[in-house]
Amino acid sequence: MLTMIEFLLPLMIVLLISLPLISVFRGKSSKHSAKLRLATHVSLFFALVAGCILFEANGMHVFAASTVDSVNQMTGSIAQGLGFLAAALVTGMSALGAGIAVAAAAPAAIGAFSENSKNFGKSLIFVALGEGVAIYGLLISILIMNKL
Repeated sequence: MLTMIEFLLPLMIVLLISLPLISVFRGKSSKHSAKLRLATHVSLFFALVAGCILFEANGMHVFAASTVDSVNQMTGSIAQGLGFLAAALVTGMSALGAGIAVAAAAPAAIGAFSENSKNFGKSLIFVALGEGVAIYGLLISILIMNKL
């Protein structure tokens, strides 16, 4: 059974992490507040990781493995674990790169299309190339997972 602190503490952590996003959803954000919000999210993430480590060290289980038997039943090798980590990194980093590419290409495509409507097809290709990076990363991730 979960104790009250094991139930409320993760709920409070999720609430504290999502709290800075309220101003974004209301539409009240400036460049300074965006930097502050980013710093808040990064610091809360590392506080969350530190809190999980402290709870596990004190015997309170943050994750689902609350019994010793379930930990002993896990099978797999270091190579499998590193393979899963590689698949996750490939997917995440390719999505991040695609987001950066689309953030640069989409406004330029909109500007080119607004000046001349014949530029729609040409500008759409550059936006699609940025999205292709994420699809290629997902494909590589699936290939990695099939090898495990």
